[in-house]
Amino acid sequence: AADAVDYGAVAADIAALIKADPDKGPTLIRLAWHSSGTYDKMSKTGGSALGTMRFKEEFSHGANAGLASTAISWMDDIKGKYGDGLSYADLYTLAGVVAVKSLGGPDVAWGYGRVDSMDPADVTPDGRLPAADSGPPGADKSDAAHLREIFGRMGFNDQEIVALSGAHALGRCHTTASGYDGPWTPTPTLFNNAYFTLLSNLDWTQRTWDGPFQYEDKGKSLMMLPTDLVLLQDKKFNKYVQAYAKDEGLFKKDFAAAFAKLLSLGTKGLTTITV
Repeated sequence: AADAVDYGAVAADIAALIKADPDKGPTLIRLAWHSSGTYDKMSKTGGSALGTMRFKEEFSHGANAGLASTAISWMDDIKGKYGDGLSYADLYTLAGVVAVKSLGGPDVAWGYGRVDSMDPADVTPDGRLPAADSGPPGADKSDAAHLREIFGRMGFNDQEIVALSGAHALGRCHTTASGYDGPWTPTPTLFNNAYFTLLSNLDWTQRTWDGPFQYEDKGKSLMMLPTDLVLLQDKKFNKYVQAYAKDEGLFKKDFAAAFAKLLSLGTKGLTTITV
């Protein structure tokens, strides 16, 4: 049963994986986030409760490109070690919590007790996760509307949208997964507020290349997506970009709260523990 699992030991195994290869950390955060971000507050469907990301019907969604051969397969060995008591749904979300902490981020509240679905029919329709660009190519009002529609469906407000976007301090885009290319920051395995300081302080221009519309800095080493740049353009979003650029502690506090909320979407009756 779930109560018999030593979640501290599970967390230690995940942390060891990240310590051996810190680049795995951001991908595990993506696994946790995409497992949870399908929630619809009106229909009460989706979210992290059922562990459906392990089904081909879900991991083959466009937004999940690359996860099957990376984060999902990395977790299979750990799942095998702990057996049926550990649900995939708990494992995938715990992986995100451990990754945030391992890369220098805040403690994120987490609870166990999700029970895996055995039915791929529980997979929600493709299109519930945010896209990098909406409407015409480049950042514009349609991207702000898209973010508010997608995150609003989950129950998030403007401040939480910006706080969650700060996870782009970590990792990079891969042409083989999203089609986009490059890191947002020069420290892609360090959880900090660099995403906000770079977004607001550097000059971002359209990259000339044969891939999708993305922005680059003058040094051509960093990138931003249209849904990143729109956080600057939109006054209500930009207020929080500036606040988090000035105060890393505030960002970490607000991120921890928003990420904990994200990971619990669609769940009920979880047992909260410190790992």
